[in-house]
Amino acid sequence: MTDKKKTSVIIRKILLYITLGIGVILSIFPFYWMFIGATNPSGAIFSVPPNLLPGDFLVENFTNLNENVGIIRVLMNSLIIALTFTFFAVLIAAAAGFAFAKYQFKGRNAIFFTLLLAIMIPYHVTLIPLFQMMADLGWLNTYRAVLLPNLAYPFAIFLMRQNMRSIPNSLLEAARVDGAGEFKIFFQIVLPTMRPALAAVAIFLFMFQWNNFLWPLVVLGDSDMYTLPVALSSLVGMSRVDYGQIMMGTTLSVLPIMIFFLLLQRQFISGILGGSVKE
Repeated sequence: MTDKKKTSVIIRKILLYITLGIGVILSIFPFYWMFIGATNPSGAIFSVPPNLLPGDFLVENFTNLNENVGIIRVLMNSLIIALTFTFFAVLIAAAAGFAFAKYQFKGRNAIFFTLLLAIMIPYHVTLIPLFQMMADLGWLNTYRAVLLPNLAYPFAIFLMRQNMRSIPNSLLEAARVDGAGEFKIFFQIVLPTMRPALAAVAIFLFMFQWNNFLWPLVVLGDSDMYTLPVALSSLVGMSRVDYGQIMMGTTLSVLPIMIFFLLLQRQFISGILGGSVKE
């Protein structure tokens, strides 16, 4: 390689790194601004020139937020709901995906096609029928109404079905020949094999439930039962908005998602390469 070509390659790499660096800064800056806002009073957040250094109002913002919405109770509500929903929704999605991928039964394709159609239905169209159903069951203002309607999440089932197709049929047949039952095959062979896909689906479902705002707002009437998005929406008043409290609440809402992703990131990244084993 000539010196001219080497110089050209180096210049391209430098330009690439500069572009990627700018992209990283632009991606991280909103989060940095949010964290800085959580440590400053409301009036200092939009000061000119902007304050890019941490302030000393972190404890005061947290205290005021806790007095207004009971942030600790609200965080526990959201955490319990999101973790419970994620566990059962992942289990249902894995079981349904396994059934669609590896079992032959009458109407399988029609049921799966109907499931795909359900993904296309706008969520807001289902609000009134679901609300009426919850009212008829007497479940309004209960966590059952928040959890149950979305447990069989169509997109999660679709993702699991696609990943389950990569499991060799010979592996399942060998387990059956050895005397393993269907439940043993599912829990001891299929689920351990699908850990990357399960992690990816779990992150997706946890984020969905953690950020879910409209449905809990509709079915929950008691402020003691509010989830975090619903409680934070109550901070926006008609005349005065304390952005320091909002930034603090938003920061607290982001942290569990980051922690959950970091705990599962190894499996999640492995899930990108999932499906390399073909039938």
